[in-house]
Amino acid sequence: MATSYEKLLALKVPEKTVHYTAKDCQLYALSLGLGSDPMNLAELDFVYEKNLKVLPSLSMTLAHPGFWARDLDSGLDWVKILHAGQSMTMHQALPSEANIVARSRIVDVIDKGEGKGALVYFERQLLDQDNDTLYCAMVQTVFCRGDGGMGGNQELKPVTHQIPERPADAALVQQTSAQMALLYRLNGDMNPLHADPEIAKKAGFERPILQGLASFGVACASLITLCCDNEPSRMLSMDCRFSAPVYPGETLRTEVWREAEGIYFRVSVAGREVRAIDNGFVKVRAAS
Repeated sequence: MATSYEKLLALKVPEKTVHYTAKDCQLYALSLGLGSDPMNLAELDFVYEKNLKVLPSLSMTLAHPGFWARDLDSGLDWVKILHAGQSMTMHQALPSEANIVARSRIVDVIDKGEGKGALVYFERQLLDQDNDTLYCAMVQTVFCRGDGGMGGNQELKPVTHQIPERPADAALVQQTSAQMALLYRLNGDMNPLHADPEIAKKAGFERPILQGLASFGVACASLITLCCDNEPSRMLSMDCRFSAPVYPGETLRTEVWREAEGIYFRVSVAGREVRAIDNGFVKVRAAS
């Protein structure tokens, strides 16, 4: 066995620091397609410095630890790893400029058994390097297909947010650009799977696919429109499962279901009738 439950919980992940500015906030929003209509004033606020707003999902790109499963002594079979889910809890709205420190750790593991893989939960907290303000806590769920049988938390069960079985209350459609994966790479995700046609074909795709976190960002922007009246500071948390890859240029449809406990959401790919993001759940702050 190349790794174990105890080894992963003890894994030391170096802190990362970054200074980001309004330009990084604007580039991130532009890479997700915001501002494609320069007369859309709501989107303009995310790409123009005059009244600049910051998407909460920018957190995903800040002080990222890189491909930790491969680059650190994790013992994981990193070739067989899939990004299965992502959560984000906002403790404080991101400013348009800050010095950030990221502190990361593996918080738990669910072992499905020998030959069945394991779910590893990797947490990253973003704090202000100058005053220690906690902005965001994120948990990445990683499905390690080659690491079942390592041991894990026998009491922990995956949380699945069940979408209500009724028509959605609202929906928003976004056409992604053929360049979106290439643009999103400029936020720091340089995986060639999203740029190189030869590597994409070797991985079993007809062409480069969109980053999962780019789909997450599109969903975040859509949810802020649908549920937060275009005020990103109202988003408190967002959680979802990745279900299918998206190709740049496809159209994404974000649907929401409003319930007493929060808002459920799903992102589908128009034309292929597949769900790119499923079992989504978001909490928002009431309008002031």
